[in-house]
Amino acid sequence: MDTAVNQTNVNIDNQEGTGITNQYIVVLLGSEFYGIDISNVDNIVRMQNITRVPKSQDYFNGVINLRGEIVSVMSLRKKFKLEDDEFTDKTRIIILKPDHQEPIGVIVDVVEEVVTLEEDLIEKMSSDNRNDKAKYLLGVGKDGERLISLLNIPAVISDDEK
Repeated sequence: MDTAVNQTNVNIDNQEGTGITNQYIVVLLGSEFYGIDISNVDNIVRMQNITRVPKSQDYFNGVINLRGEIVSVMSLRKKFKLEDDEFTDKTRIIILKPDHQEPIGVIVDVVEEVVTLEEDLIEKMSSDNRNDKAKYLLGVGKDGERLISLLNIPAVISDDEK
C-alpha cells in the first residue's frame, strides 16, 4: 500500500470516555471526509482499468481483475449523487469485504489516513428516509476540528435502490 497511514487518538479534555474505540480509514470525496470502518477493508489499490458490465446500476463502473479474482467496482460519487468522478494519481479503489459477502471495490478521490475515534466522539444519525445520503451514514465522528461522516457499509453496497 503506497498511502501513508497515521494513527491519531482523539480525546476530549474534562470528559471521561468509555474507552471503546473504532478505527476508520478517512477518505475524501470532493471536499467531504468520510470514514470507513477498518474491519470492512480488505485492501487499497491504485486506480486501474475497469471493464464495464452492461445493464448494471449506473453507479457500478464495472469489474476489475485483482490477483485473479473478479471484483465489482462502484463509484461512491455516483451512489451519493455527487458530481462525476475525476480520476487522478491519488484516486484509489478500496476493496471492502463485509461479513459473508463477496468483495466489492469503491472508488474514492483520496485516502487520507487511519484515525481512532472514541465512541463518545461519534454522533449517531437518526433515521430519516427523506434524506438519500443519510441512509448511508452511521453517524458523524469528531477528529479535532474535522467532522468525518461514518459510512454504513452494508447500506452503501446494497443494491436496494428505491
